[in-house]
Amino acid sequence: MKLFFPLVLLLLAGLHLPAQTAYPDINEAIGGGAFQKARQLIDARIAEGGLSPAEEYELQLQSALLNRIRLDFNRDENYVRKTLKPYYPELSAQQLAEWETSGDLEMRFIDGEKRYFRNAVWNLFRVNEAAKKRREQVDGPQVSELDLFLQGYLPEAVAAIKKEEGTTARPRQLRITYTLKVKPDAVPDGEMIRAWLPFPRASRDRLSAVQLSGASEPFYVLSPLAYPHTSIYMEQRTRAGQWTEFQYQAAYTAYDEWRPLLALPIEPYDTSTELYRHYTRERDQHIRFTPELKALSQKIVGEEKGPLQKAWLIYQWIGKNIPWASALEYSTMPNIPAYCLQNRRGDCGMKALLFITLCRYNGIPAKWQSGWFLYPDNMNLHDWTELYFEGIGWVPVDPDFNLQDIQEEDARRFFFGGADAYRLIVNDDFSGDFFPAKIYPRSETVDFQRGEVEWRGGNLYFDQWTYDMEVEYEE
Repeated sequence: MKLFFPLVLLLLAGLHLPAQTAYPDINEAIGGGAFQKARQLIDARIAEGGLSPAEEYELQLQSALLNRIRLDFNRDENYVRKTLKPYYPELSAQQLAEWETSGDLEMRFIDGEKRYFRNAVWNLFRVNEAAKKRREQVDGPQVSELDLFLQGYLPEAVAAIKKEEGTTARPRQLRITYTLKVKPDAVPDGEMIRAWLPFPRASRDRLSAVQLSGASEPFYVLSPLAYPHTSIYMEQRTRAGQWTEFQYQAAYTAYDEWRPLLALPIEPYDTSTELYRHYTRERDQHIRFTPELKALSQKIVGEEKGPLQKAWLIYQWIGKNIPWASALEYSTMPNIPAYCLQNRRGDCGMKALLFITLCRYNGIPAKWQSGWFLYPDNMNLHDWTELYFEGIGWVPVDPDFNLQDIQEEDARRFFFGGADAYRLIVNDDFSGDFFPAKIYPRSETVDFQRGEVEWRGGNLYFDQWTYDMEVEYEE
């Protein structure tokens, strides 16, 4: 198998986008929403030459991000008014402006045009209480099939684990088929496409060793567990007018895991260890101890000294104050927790990064995990966290699922110290390196759940390929 890695680009593969470029004229154009002008300036600067590889990489990524923002903000006012009409038949310009000013209806000007986030309308119903009530008046109360599933599932999981007198129970066998397909002619005929597909990651308690039972390509590379993003890498040449398809099949055994954290004794941290220092420090660009975050921490934690109680207070605050909302592409956000706080909303990964940052600031080792949830009839990408407590070790904590609408208290708090067997782990950190290394800027600079694709001409973004997960369940 031929793997092509220009050395200098490999050294740049782990770089992340700074908040601004080193060029004031480009920054000014971007800040003013003049994306076309900014891209022209970027292209001209690259054409001039004389840039270091790092400088050229930065400019190429900045240019790609402008296109990604355009794709995210792809709705116009006509669409917004048409979608809102069943709920607001006489929507006034003043009401629209109020939502835009508050940020409840996310909008920005791009090249002189007012553009709305692709899911702005549905996010409005999630983050604005008056709009939420208006929708319920028209459509009736929204019923979550996943919530109903968990209301039946979690009490049984807790009971089974208590019966075993351990931390895991109820093994389940899952067989998955993952498919990634590049659109016809997205890459010229005969060119080599490089693809990284997300692959199940074995864990201490929740996910057994993974058995790969088939792959579409005879040659592939499985990433070592030393890398935070677990992937299966393949290459394939394109054919004109045809989809280029990558696929694998794998099987593993997963377990429900849970600990009654609030009832367990916690030993003092050994703050001299590398583990403690590493997982309580700041990190570019999404774990920053900003003045706003410090002030929020004081408000939430107050005079509490115990690490477990601090984490519990932070967990509950996020559950009460940060509603779930569809998110912008992470690669376009310079500081995700800051955005989450400013806008008082976030999807699972945004809440996870906010939770990690607040925990680390309070001296609680915290890290990222992500992948998928694979509930029967309900599958999706998902992110959560793990916390480390001395004498216990790493435990799963999901600030997005948070407290459940269940009377039994242990089941209600299940996700503060628990994870069910339907969590497919792919990543044990964020913004890590790939194996083999990726050459061009990633489509997703934080997470890795859908895949990554490139060819010698550059990265292939999400709009140029599709992905699909199929699951078979065995008790």
